[in-house]
Amino acid sequence: MDKKVLAIYYTQSGQMGEIINSFTRPLVEVGASVEKVLIKPVVEYSFPWTGNRFFSVMPDSVLGIPEVLQPIDLKEKSYDLIIFGYQPWFLSPSIPSNSLLNHPDFKDVLKGTHIITISAGRNMWLNAYDRIKKALRDAGANLVGNIALVDKHPNTISFITIFYWMLTGKKERYLKIFPKPGVSEEDITNTGKFGTTVVKNLKNSNWEGLQQELLDQNAVVVNYNLMLIEGKAKFIFAAWAKFIAKRKNKTPWLSAFKYYLFVALFIGAPILLTLDAIFVKPFSTRRIKAKKQNYLQVI
Repeated sequence: MDKKVLAIYYTQSGQMGEIINSFTRPLVEVGASVEKVLIKPVVEYSFPWTGNRFFSVMPDSVLGIPEVLQPIDLKEKSYDLIIFGYQPWFLSPSIPSNSLLNHPDFKDVLKGTHIITISAGRNMWLNAYDRIKKALRDAGANLVGNIALVDKHPNTISFITIFYWMLTGKKERYLKIFPKPGVSEEDITNTGKFGTTVVKNLKNSNWEGLQQELLDQNAVVVNYNLMLIEGKAKFIFAAWAKFIAKRKNKTPWLSAFKYYLFVALFIGAPILLTLDAIFVKPFSTRRIKAKKQNYLQVI
């Protein structure tokens, strides 16, 4: 198959690299030319994180402030398909991913090109996806498919296990009690089935209906409770980010945000969900369905 595909992504832990390999394997098997490119910032974000370093990136992540990337050397000037792999950081696209979308040379490649996005995060990806969609639309790209991979364990459990992974670099069971963090090995492997779905669209250069096919394979699932929490949290995160960005000494305020985050997750979120379940959700079926649909589609 004489098709040129660019798979471009950022990863610290290597998880997104595994996902990209699994997803593109069916494309390679049918003869597509798949070029894989890893985004590299000039100032690297080391892995594992330290706690202070992790929270220090919150303002720039939320405010969408790009960093300088190492030169991006692409083999082709244009592609039949671009696969873009990214992570949400603080309910926003990761800084390297956002930096790529703001890179003028890459914007030229995006213009008029079909794009499939793949996100891999803990579980809250909706706001990041909205921002990615807008950036691609502004660049003149044609978003034809989206896949959202998440840690499927309960919210509080995945919060603990993700922090263990981030701060130790070990994707293993914390205390041998908690489940493994991140996207499961089974889900990473099964990403190949989405690649198989994409093959026929790539062969025919016909992308109509691809997202619905991916939805039928559960490539995207919107959890109402998480959608509710994230919908409230994104405004609060934005307020924190703007406030901290203006401070000369950011350290104490970043520490305050860290403790706010713990309180919000373990105390605030359960209260919000309980009140919503009683007073809002039973009377908002149509509005909830419409909101979910926004995140399931690519337009």
